[in-house]
Parts: sequence; C-alpha cells; structure tokens
Amino acid sequence: MESLKINKINKPVSGNIQITGSKSETNRLLILQQFYKNLQIENISNSDDSVLMQKALLSTSNEINIGHAGTAMRFLTSYFAVKENSEIILTGSHRMKDRPIKILVDALKSLGANIQYLEKEGFPPLKIIGKKLLHNFVEIDGNVSSQYISALLLIASKLDNGLELTLNGKITSVPYIKMTLSLLNEIGVETSFIENIISVKPNNSKLLPQTLTVESDWSSASYFYSVIALSDIGTEITIASYKKESLQGDSVLVKIYQSFGVTTHYNSNSIRLVKTEETQTSNLEFHLSDAPDIAQTIAVTAFGLGVECYLTGLHTLKIKETDRLIALENELSKLGAQIRVTEESLHLSAAQDFKANQTIATYSDHRMAMAFAPLALRLPYLEIEEEQVVDKSYPEFWEHLSAVGGMVV
Repeated sequence: MESLKINKINKPVSGNIQITGSKSETNRLLILQQFYKNLQIENISNSDDSVLMQKALLSTSNEINIGHAGTAMRFLTSYFAVKENSEIILTGSHRMKDRPIKILVDALKSLGANIQYLEKEGFPPLKIIGKKLLHNFVEIDGNVSSQYISALLLIASKLDNGLELTLNGKITSVPYIKMTLSLLNEIGVETSFIENIISVKPNNSKLLPQTLTVESDWSSASYFYSVIALSDIGTEITIASYKKESLQGDSVLVKIYQSFGVTTHYNSNSIRLVKTEETQTSNLEFHLSDAPDIAQTIAVTAFGLGVECYLTGLHTLKIKETDRLIALENELSKLGAQIRVTEESLHLSAAQDFKANQTIATYSDHRMAMAFAPLALRLPYLEIEEEQVVDKSYPEFWEHLSAVGGMVV
C-alpha cells in the first residue's frame, strides 16, 4: 500500500460532510435480515467490513475469507453455527488468525454447535457445520469483547427456546450490547437485560415488512471532533446523519470533547461541531471500556493540544486489528510524546515539543491512520503509511478530510 504525505493544513477548517451508516449497526442488521427476510435496511455502511459481511452472506462457496473484519468473523461464526445443513470454513487474514475466538466458540459449543479449529487451538480458521442448537442457557465472562456477546444475541431469537445469557463479572462495552438488544426490539423480538442476565425470547413469526435506517457512524465522526479540537476558536463542521438519542456508545464523544472545547449542536438529522473555547483542563482522564474505539483519537487529540491525558478501560484494544496500545506508544513516541501503556491503560504526559517530518505506521489498522491524520493541523508535514487501510470502515475519509481542511497531498 502507498503512503499519504500531508502538508500542514493552513486553510480554515469548515464544511459539510455526509458519513454513511454505522458499521456496528449495519453488520447486526445484516445478520438479522437473514432470519427476517422482510427487513429492509437503508443507509448501509460502505465500509470494507460491511461489504465483506454482505458478500459472505450471499456466498455459495464452502470457504469464506473475511480478511481483517473482526466483527464479521464473530457474527458469522454464530450465524453459520445455526444455519442447518451447511458446512463452512471461515477464515481471514494473517492477523485474524492471531485474534482469539475461543470464548465465543466455547459458548456456541455449550449450546450444541459443531465447530472445529483447523489450525491453532482457539483461533481461526474454523470449520462450522450448521445445525439446530437445542440448549438455551450459556455463561460468558462480561469483560470480553462485546462482539462475542452480540454474536450470541443475534441468533438467540431463532433458537427454539430463545436464550438466557449470564454475564460473569464486570461487563465491558455495555452500549454495544444494548445496541444489539435495541435492534432486536425494533424488529419485534422480546428481550430483557436485568443485572447480569440477558434473556431473548424465541420468535418464529413472520416479520411484517419493515425498513430500518442506519444512523451514521459516530466513531467515524470522532476524527472530525479531533479536527475541530485542534483548530482555532470559531471553527465549525456540520456532519450528517446523526441523532441525539443514539444507540452507539461512541456518541459519548459529545461529552468527552467538551473537555477539548468542542460544542455539539443537534439539527434535524445532523450535528454541527464548533470550537468554542480552549481545552478546559491540563489533565484529562476518561474511562473508555464502553467506547474503546475512540481511544486512539482522544490520545492523539490530547497530544496535539499538549495536554496530559490518562485513559483506562482499554483491555480490549490488545486484540483489535493490531495491539492498539503498543501501536499508540510506538507512533506517538516518534512524534516526541512521553507515553506509558499497561494492559488496559494509557498515560500521556503534556507534550513539550513535536518532532516533525515523521512517518506514521498504521499496522494495517484503519483507526491508526485516521486518528493521526488531524495532526496535520499542528505539524508542518506528516506521512501516513498504508493510506488505503481506511477503506475498512470509512472509504471516503481522505476525501472528506481534504474537503474540510484543504489538505495538500
């Protein structure tokens, strides 16, 4: 992949952007659509992950490669486990083969699934023989990736007796679990989430024709929150299509970026971001177990503003497209940051100097590329490796950044 060279953005930042649907909502609805054929979906994400999900669901091959798409790997593992009379080999990229899936496979096996590891125990590729799952009780640790939990919930209404899922210990990424349950409720599936027990009732009735519109992706909006935070007071950008009552956990951006001096105004179907003041404190602390995907953006924003930042609740970042904590440590250090990471936290000291003319490695991780790009507002020159990696979640990212920031490449 080629690298992208970004010269310092000098043009005032402004503009209007239309971001496509949330990858998280889209991928959940694509699975549900397989069970409820009268469900129509609008504003589907055009991310690589969602495109791969659609191709996999339409494929007639007995081997499916989903590349780097972690959500697709988890959701499709559950889906094919209950697709009777099917036999599928589900595989992915080299990195995907290093991303654990044992917790989900064990849970599915406890329900009666037939899944085998073809290479390394506990990791893809998987051989999945679809069958009717007869059991309806399962336990899983609550602090694992919420995608494991959602993968089970998405098939639950099609089990003969539904599903009762007990979450042990502290529960991570609750908003993503609630997103899945809310989408089930919208199509008429009865659910409950009381303390640490989630119940999904069986639903074998035919769904009346229904259309759901996917809200635009809040994690994609995070990069423009960063752009505004790193800009001058009075700078503003309008982004569509968003709503105040969002299912997405990353909408916590609205509150977090108030600390960076960014105010969010809601219009009928869009948000207007305005830089209204300077950063409110020199020592920021955020717990992000419910929204880990915005950690990179927040850390880079804090670095660019020269403020101290302490982020916790980041344990799931170790098993993403790359080990995001180590990747942040490596790349921010190149730029002059004093940074320390643990297994679940990141501490960034207030930056004194920026090292210019650096090349940022992305580790084939879309969020590394997009999180670092707004630093072009503060550095005379920045180079981002593997520019096409953004296609995984946000193919128009460079086009949109150029439109609002006058980026010269």
